[in-house]
Amino acid sequence: MTTIRRATPADVPQILEFIRALAEYERAPDAVVATEEGLLRDGFGPQPFYHCLIAEHEGRAAGFALFFFNYSTWQGRPGIYLEDLFVYPELRGLGIGKALLQQVAVFALEKGCRRLQWEVLDWNTPAIDFYRAMGAEFLDEWRNVRVEGEAVERLARAAEAAR
Repeated sequence: MTTIRRATPADVPQILEFIRALAEYERAPDAVVATEEGLLRDGFGPQPFYHCLIAEHEGRAAGFALFFFNYSTWQGRPGIYLEDLFVYPELRGLGIGKALLQQVAVFALEKGCRRLQWEVLDWNTPAIDFYRAMGAEFLDEWRNVRVEGEAVERLARAAEAAR
């Protein structure tokens, strides 16, 4: 039996374990710099930056969904960005990922959100097939763009210098 529940502060070590397992699966195990302290601070304060659902199968942690709000200016409505959806490989095919995604959709509708959005690696065909089966639309004409770390600092310094 699988149950889905909201994460609590006591789940932070498990959340970090899921994040590390996902990074390993996505061939980037050294990319994780998240800490338990940061996850606790950012997910469980008075205004959390993220929300998390935990899936348990037969009494053990099986997977998670970590997400946060975004906003569509065209729709004039909030949405949900699904940062991570992960199920341990040995537990895939049991409907756990589907149950997690469904509960994210329930959360979204409860909060007035009409859109779920996320990214998937182009080589991850099992996930692509899964998302397609869940009704996901692939926006191939859009490119992901990211500025992080030193580049963010340079942008901020340039803004300060322009003042």
